[in-house]
Amino acid sequence: MRFVLAALCFLLIANPVRAEVATAAPGGFLLRSEAVIAVDPDEAWRTLTRPQLWWSSAHTYSGDARRLRVDPRAGGCWCERWGGQSVEHARVVMVTRGERVRTLRLDGAFGPLQAMAATGMMTFTIAPDDQGARITIEYRVSGDPNLNFDQLAPAVDNVLMEQFGRFGRRLATGRPD
Repeated sequence: MRFVLAALCFLLIANPVRAEVATAAPGGFLLRSEAVIAVDPDEAWRTLTRPQLWWSSAHTYSGDARRLRVDPRAGGCWCERWGGQSVEHARVVMVTRGERVRTLRLDGAFGPLQAMAATGMMTFTIAPDDQGARITIEYRVSGDPNLNFDQLAPAVDNVLMEQFGRFGRRLATGRPD
C-alpha cells in the first residue's frame, strides 16, 4: 500500500495541475505551476525551506546542491557557499502563515538572469488540500526588453519545472531523482 501511495504521489507531481509560461513579452515573463501532493502541508514547508534536499546540483554555481541554504524569514538569504565563495540567489522578502496556508516570496534573478540585471520575484504557496498539499510556484521576471525575455521564458520554465518536479519527488518518495 505504501508503494502505491508513493507512486500516486509521484504521478501527481510528475503531472502538475498546471505548468505554463503564463505571459511572455520582450521585457519579462510570468511562469506558473501548481501540483497537489499527498503529503502534510507542514512537511511540504519544511522540505521547501531546505533546497539542499531537492534542488539539482547541475543548477548551482558550486556544482553541489548541498551547499544551498535558505533562511525563511524576511531579509533571509537563499544562498550558496563553498570554498570561500558565495552567491546570493535570492533574498527572502515575505514569509507568512494563515489558515495553514504558507507563503515564501523571494526577490532574485536566478542563474544567468542575475548577470542580465533582471528582476525576479518567486512565490511559493503551500495550502491544505483534500489530497494533501496544494503547492503553487510563480516566478515573475522583468528586465531590459532588448534582451528578449519572451524568448528566454521557455528555457527558464524548463529549469524551474525541473526543480519543482524534484521538490515534488522528494516529498513523495524521499528522493528528488
